Amino acid sequence: MMVLAFLSVGKIAIAILSVSLALFILFLGYRKLLSYLNRDELNKEEYCVLYSLEENPSKGMIPFYFTAEKERNVAIQLLDEKYELVTVVSEKDCTVGGNIIRYDSTSQANGNYYYALVSDNQKTVKKMTIAN
Repeated sequence: MMVLAFLSVGKIAIAILSVSLALFILFLGYRKLLSYLNRDELNKEEYCVLYSLEENPSKGMIPFYFTAEKERNVAIQLLDEKYELVTVVSEKDCTVGGNIIRYDSTSQANGNYYYALVSDNQKTVKKMTIAN
């Protein structure tokens, strides 16, 4: 009777070890797959980050805020609902770190617009509403 109980415990232990080994091998394969897929990861230093507006709908002076890891020429554009250019808010060399471009929106009709940050290697677009 005691030998029979020991065999059952032994089989259970072997089953647990087998499952643990299989999970470990799957985990290693998953990590290998992730490292393979991330091999062409974007270099974040090459891109600016355009933030959403604090106030939406916006009125009056609108602050467009973005950050950059490198100095580069950046344009902030205002687009209509069909993504057609309404006006270039600013086009200048930005500084490293945070940048704020202010735009007086009182000359624009109320409605939905898009604002875009455009540089030599990116174009980032976000939606906004003007309600003066």
